[in-house]
Amino acid sequence: MNKLLSVVFAATISTLSFSALAASHGGAMDEKKMEECKKMDEKKADEKMKMECKKMMEKKK
Repeated sequence: MNKLLSVVFAATISTLSFSALAASHGGAMDEKKMEECKKMDEKKADEKMKMECKKMMEKKK
């Protein structure tokens, strides 16, 4: 029982630390994508890129 409790506790701690790490690195991707959107040439960009940039600009407001 003691070993089971230790395993459950370790799994909980590792899951929480992984999710915190993923959350902290998730914002960096948005910043990089935002820079790409600012540099984007409207004439050369495809529709998917335009829609993603539009959504990101709306989120920032």
